[in-house]
Parts: sequence; C-alpha cells; structure tokens
Amino acid sequence: MGATGAAEPLRSVLWVKQQRCAVSLEPARALLRWWRSPGPGAGVPGADACSVPVSEIITVEETDVQGKHHASGKWQKMENPYAFTVHCVKRARHHRWKCAQVTFGCADEQLCHLWLQTLRELLEKLTSRPKHLLVFINPFGGKRRGKQIYEKKVAPLFTLASVTADIIVTEHANQAQDTIYEINIDKYDGIVCVGGDGMFSEVLHGLIGRTQRSAGIDQNHPRAVLAPSTLRIGIIPAGSTDCVCYSTVGTNDAETSALHIIVGDSLPMDVSSVHHNSTLLRYSVSLLGYGFYGDIIKDSEKKRWMGLVRYDFSGLKTFLSHHCYEGTVSFLPAQHTVGSPRDRKPCRAGCFVCRQSKQQLEEEQKKALYGLENTEEVEEWQVICGKFLAINAANMSCACRRSPMGLSPAAHLGDGSCDLILIRKCSRFNFLRFLVRHTNQCDQFDFTFVEVYRVKKFQFTSKRVEDDDSDLQEEGKKRFGQICSDHRSCCCTVSSSCWNCDGELLHSSAIEVRKAAWRLIAMWRKCDNDHPACA
Repeated sequence: MGATGAAEPLRSVLWVKQQRCAVSLEPARALLRWWRSPGPGAGVPGADACSVPVSEIITVEETDVQGKHHASGKWQKMENPYAFTVHCVKRARHHRWKCAQVTFGCADEQLCHLWLQTLRELLEKLTSRPKHLLVFINPFGGKRRGKQIYEKKVAPLFTLASVTADIIVTEHANQAQDTIYEINIDKYDGIVCVGGDGMFSEVLHGLIGRTQRSAGIDQNHPRAVLAPSTLRIGIIPAGSTDCVCYSTVGTNDAETSALHIIVGDSLPMDVSSVHHNSTLLRYSVSLLGYGFYGDIIKDSEKKRWMGLVRYDFSGLKTFLSHHCYEGTVSFLPAQHTVGSPRDRKPCRAGCFVCRQSKQQLEEEQKKALYGLENTEEVEEWQVICGKFLAINAANMSCACRRSPMGLSPAAHLGDGSCDLILIRKCSRFNFLRFLVRHTNQCDQFDFTFVEVYRVKKFQFTSKRVEDDDSDLQEEGKKRFGQICSDHRSCCCTVSSSCWNCDGELLHSSAIEVRKAAWRLIAMWRKCDNDHPACA
C-alpha cells in the first residue's frame, strides 16, 4: 500500500472476481485503475488493465461479502471478508452508457475503510453533480411510456446516486412552463423533463421567461441581451423523435441520459429567438423550418388520432403535394465562426469551433457595448429572393434515429450561429434525392438547388404577406437592395406556409431570428474526442 491520503496515490493488492489484482487510485489524475497481478508485488499494468475516471463513478458502498456468499453457499472459507463496490459508468456501443459494478475484496478491514473514505472524499469534491432535482413527466408524449421509463430506468439510478427529486406528472399542455413561473426554483440544482422535444421546449420557455422576468428584461425586444440562468436542464427521452436528446447525447437511451445527469455532464447550447413586429413568438434550439417541414407539422396536428404514424402519413402527403413558396430571405453571415456548414466537422466535447467562435463573438459584443463599432452596420447583409420548397434553420445537427447525421451534420451547439438551408424549387425526384441523403453518409448539400449558409441573424418575408406584415421586407429593400436569382419561375400556385419551430406551429410569415440570444447550460454529455456531441 502506498500513501494513505487523498492527495497522494493509493495503491494496494485487492481481489476482483476471485482474481488477485493491483489497484491504484491517482487523485492528481482522478483515475481508478486495476490490473491482474498474480505474482508478488503490484507489477506493471498490461493491455488488460481496466480504469474508470473518478468523474464517472456513481457511488461507492461497503459490501457485505460474508452474508452474500453464505446465502449462496459459495466460498465456505472466506479469505477476503471485507469488500467495497464501485458503481460506475460503462461505455457501450453507439454512445450508450450503462451502469456497471466492480467489487474489490481484501482481508484487512482498515484497508477496506481507507479505500472507501478516499473514494468518497474525491466524489464529494465533484461539485457539478446535482443533489436535488425538479422532474416533469409527460405521460402523453411518444408511446405514452414517460412515467414507466422514469420509474423503471431512471428513478433507481437517482436513488443509487443519492439524488432526490420532486416529481410532477403533467396533466395538460404548458403545465411545466406555468409551474416554473410560480414555484421557488432556487432550491433545485436542475430541471429534468421526461418526454420529447415538446416537453423540453416547454421547460426551456419556462426557465428563460422566469429568468428574464426576475431580471426585468423585455423579451419582446429583438436586441435584448437576455440574462443567463445557472440552472441546468436535463432530458430523459420519451418522445417520438427525441431530436434534442439524440443531437446532444448521440442516442435516445433513457439510462444513458440519466447517467449523464448524475455525473453532472454539461455543455453550453445556444438558443435562437424568433420575433415578429417586435413581439417574441418563440425560442428555438433545434429546427426552425418553413415550407416542407412546416407543412408536415401543420397537417399532422389535424391527425393526432393516428398516433405516431401521422408523421409518416403527413410527410408522404406533403412530399406528393410538392408546394413551393416565394419569399425573401435576408441574413447576416456569421463571420466570427471558424467552421463552415460543409466542413464535415461535427460538434464534439471541448469543441474547438465552439470555443474559438465564442471568443470571437465575445470580442464583437465588447466592441458593440463600448460603441467602438456596430457590427450590424459594418457587416454586409445578404438578400436572396426566390421560390423555395423549404427554408430550414438548424441550431444543432437535428439528428435522430432515422437521420443519424441530421439535417446539418456540422452544425455546432455553442458557436453563436445557425445553419440556414435553402432548398429551391426542383423536381420531385431531385427533392427525393435530397431527402434520402439525410439517411446516409452522403453530402446532402451537394445539389445545385440547395444552398447553406452559417448565419448570426436572418429575416424572412413571404411574398403574399399582407401589407401590415411587410415591414421587414421593406426595411430589407431600403438597406440592401434587391438581389434576385435567375432560377426558373415556378408553375405551382404561390401560397404561404407556416413555421415549424421545434415541433410547434408559428403562423406568421414575416419573422426575425437571432442566434446566441441566451446561453443554455444543459445536463448533457461531454463526449470523448471520438464521440460527437450530436447527443
């Protein structure tokens, strides 16, 4: 055995599964390691050495080896009557995490207690871990299994990790949002929603609104600098697509999400504000889609009686309808970012693109704050008008089980920008080719009728918008002039669509969208370098 304090490495010879192993704990590296050591001494770790970071240890508890083996009739003569069990994260395939247990046995009671004390002291220093949570369960989302998923897969893990929770099973829409406005949330370390993307959006709007109300900030002002919240949001997937969870964790597995919440994993994620005529419509964190995706959500809302199959039915119907929409898109390119939508570099833990982009964006904001320069006046806006099958703004990759790469595979979670995707009028066959590429590894932007831009802000006005809703377009004409494309005119009837904002309908055609309006700290995975943050 080495030193006996938490500041010095601890090394002992213990027993794991009836095998003699050398076990070391290095507080400086926060790493627990063990390897087979059949001979005298600790030996040198080989290729079969196992390790687990202290940050991924859920809990440590003393194990009653004597009682356990006496009941099973094994080991009549106990050579190692003292033991402790380490409950930790085990990484599985496809970004999944599982809860694993490793029991270490020894013949010395004091040595056993020393290991218990040292590991527990290290766990106590992990201040990012939640102790008390507010949990909202949507029993109606997805396959209506939200309550069952929480009770069977999540609650036992929270109990194991000594995480307490106040649970609210929602009974109607917006109950979670209203509750966050009304109750004292200061006593919680985070808010967890068990449901789909709609449930997450509801909790998000409640937390942002509550924070701005407390800070006295007018959310309706498009240029308002919103106050951040230190409260984190976690999501246990129990919806139909679980886009937000899949795009941040890499899977829609409830146990994986629960373990990330327990160990305190977090990542920053930008939020976009959507305004119309100086009125806040909604916030968006994943997809804002006009045309194709707007029509799908609009039609599917009328067919809720069909269950989850309504999305497939409405998708096919919308594809066959093949409507295009004429309008004007003006946007401010995100010159502060160091990546591009087509560089095929997904967002990862400790993402270089997000880190560098955030630094440059903060420099721009400082200059604007001190009046050195107005970035909106200095930077050049671009204006594109034409006929579009779809206009999509992706704040994240928007990945899901059916589209593992997402709508924009290289979109970043915290770079202060979103990817604006314009799909111009084309044939049904070409549009089908574009949609199919969302299900494979091919570049979905490699078409002449598809354009993608990384932007900080953008505005859209439908051609058929009424006179009292056309102020954004008139302002765009005055500031930028008209830059129209030479694409062929559309023979389809020109009509107005609606916006799909994270699965919710927005009926206003003229909108203004700004990124990095608020920075959310979410309880999601911080992936390894080889694991994309898209979950």
